Amino acid sequence: MIPRYTRPVMGRLWEPENKFQKWLDVEIAACEAWAELAEIPMDAVAAIKKKARFDVKRIDEIEGVVKHDVIAFLTSVAENVGHESRFIHKGLTSSDIVDTAQSLLMKEAADIIIKDIKELMSVLKKQAYKYKDTITIGRSHGIHAEPMTFGLKFALWHEDMKRNLDRMKRAKGVISIGKLSGAVGTFSNIPPAIEEKVCRKLGLKPEPVATQVVQRDRHAEYLSVLSLIAASIEKISVEIRHLQRTEVLEAEEPFAKGQKGSSAMPHKRNPVGCENLSGLARVVRSNAMAALENIALWHERDISHSSVERVIIPDSTILVDYMIERLRGIVEGLHVYPERMKKNMEKSFGLYNSQRVLLALTEKGMSREDAYLIVQKNAMKSWKKGIEFKRLLLKDSEIKQYLKPKEIGKIFDLKYYLKNVDYIFKRAFGERL
Repeated sequence: MIPRYTRPVMGRLWEPENKFQKWLDVEIAACEAWAELAEIPMDAVAAIKKKARFDVKRIDEIEGVVKHDVIAFLTSVAENVGHESRFIHKGLTSSDIVDTAQSLLMKEAADIIIKDIKELMSVLKKQAYKYKDTITIGRSHGIHAEPMTFGLKFALWHEDMKRNLDRMKRAKGVISIGKLSGAVGTFSNIPPAIEEKVCRKLGLKPEPVATQVVQRDRHAEYLSVLSLIAASIEKISVEIRHLQRTEVLEAEEPFAKGQKGSSAMPHKRNPVGCENLSGLARVVRSNAMAALENIALWHERDISHSSVERVIIPDSTILVDYMIERLRGIVEGLHVYPERMKKNMEKSFGLYNSQRVLLALTEKGMSREDAYLIVQKNAMKSWKKGIEFKRLLLKDSEIKQYLKPKEIGKIFDLKYYLKNVDYIFKRAFGERL
């Protein structure tokens, strides 16, 4: 069942009303900076701040004629401000406003995602400790490997998200850049002091060397971080999907009361939430590729990046916000089946102890090559005939020359595999248990 998106804050962030408000914030900050340099009368700035407003419908109407969104915006504002509007946009080009405002929006979006990640990490940590000592089989290539605990899966995902948190914080810094240096970034009609004052007021840093735009490798890095977060979400989702398979069924995503899994088969409980997240991760990754394509522009700028960004930046931030929220709900409500984990372990007849047998034989003096062949011979027989691995080892004449029955029995003690779980948790969470 697809849950209702309960956090529309990110969606509202990208609404036209908010976008134009950010444009106006930048324009007013520039007017204030000009006034501080005594280039604009203070009373004119006061009038601008009092009267400046816009109407989205009116902007759309004007843009339909002039075919330029910033001019349409400025015209709408001027209709409300009157004579003092001649001081608005002084010395600036459209990208000064659009790019600086977009940085503000992306910075705010980053704050929302940072908060999301922290909340998800809290749930992952809680589940890690809850299942810290729940024994399950580890798998490589989908095949039984050696025992571990289910809590280690959550600890791993927590560590993944810790790195994503650091990445998102860095990306926020990378995109917190303003640019008010004019047509090709040379400050020909506006002094550098204006840019410095405006950026300081808005909590941004000036682009050290700009063309007509803020450089798009910044946006590509930001979108790449979002794609890494989405990839981590998919990684968790794919694991849950595998664990929910009928043949495995060690964990299962929540299935709400009244939910139905199939129009044809009433018994179905499908991992639709995790499948949904896997699919959305593909969209976010493709958006990152589009952001990389935006880096190369003609000379000091062209507009090929603009149409792309109007889609990929709002869509990716909204999607990642939604994906984290949905994954948090799935992880928090995950159905976990320890008894099934135990039964699944038994399906490989104790073969997961093969490495311990191999090491025990080499410690007793047998060459590694010979030990490997003997252990593999018994392992293949165990698997083919469905006989407990331990039974075969106890009967093998070659092995009995090196290992006593008591020593073989000790090899099959599950506690051996869990002896360093506390150490891993301490290293991951930095806490005493």
